[in-house]
Amino acid sequence: MTQTQLPPMLTMVTEGWGDYALLDCGHGRKLERYGDRRFIRPEPQAMWAPALDTWDADGEFLPGADEDGGGRWQLHSRLPENGWPLKWREVSFQANCTPFRHLGFFPDMAPVWDWMRGQIGEGSEVMNLFGYTGVGSLALAGAGAKVTHVDASKKSVEAAKRNAVMSNMADKPIRWMIDDAAKFTAREGRRGRRYDGIILDPPKYGRGPNGEIWRLEEGLPSLLQDCRVLLDENSKFLFLTVYAIRMSALAIGELMRQTMQDLGGTVECGELAVREESRGLMLPTAIFARWSR
Repeated sequence: MTQTQLPPMLTMVTEGWGDYALLDCGHGRKLERYGDRRFIRPEPQAMWAPALDTWDADGEFLPGADEDGGGRWQLHSRLPENGWPLKWREVSFQANCTPFRHLGFFPDMAPVWDWMRGQIGEGSEVMNLFGYTGVGSLALAGAGAKVTHVDASKKSVEAAKRNAVMSNMADKPIRWMIDDAAKFTAREGRRGRRYDGIILDPPKYGRGPNGEIWRLEEGLPSLLQDCRVLLDENSKFLFLTVYAIRMSALAIGELMRQTMQDLGGTVECGELAVREESRGLMLPTAIFARWSR
């Protein structure tokens, strides 16, 4: 029997930049710098001891009983009511302490943005599913792509539009779609649309604008299949990230391989990680699978 195996797993590592750094981590928490402000957040993967004895921070997220997102921010200094500006490459955006324990963007996606920018050319058609506040969409638009940004949250899409204005990209060819990602993707397939690249960052659980229920384990295989319909022999990539769920990178890598096998190309999988500034160790944050040509 012939066996088809995925290549060795990869690690895509975020290095700190001017407006972000992982300063220290350990004992189930992490200390990060966002611009000139520092915050402490829960991090179950940081099982080791931290490098520093004490952490000085502007605020800390205290988790509640609900491990999937419950909790509250305890702030130690006054923060701007509408957040404060940060920058990645040519993309400017607003950071703020959200009820979901993050600060309005995901810094561990930085190497993914760079990788995608390397896959596309001027005028490439790219879709960003579950696009949130648009930093990834603007990273693609800044590299010359025509972007379709899809998110079920009107609040998130409005924040993404404001980030586009901050980045001087309000005139870039970006379609801002407030829609259920799975339903929108299926409709695009029925319309005969195609894309050069697709990135999807689905939540573990979510609701669409009309109350649609999304559960990752149930919805991911069909969503990937609908994404496959939108790609052809001239397409360049499909990138999937998965957070906060007990799932293996090998599992989503095999799902990606089976979904994309008729198009050829290469399927890879692995982990996203952030390099800690004080010791250089890598803190794992998510798993990914990607197809490229």
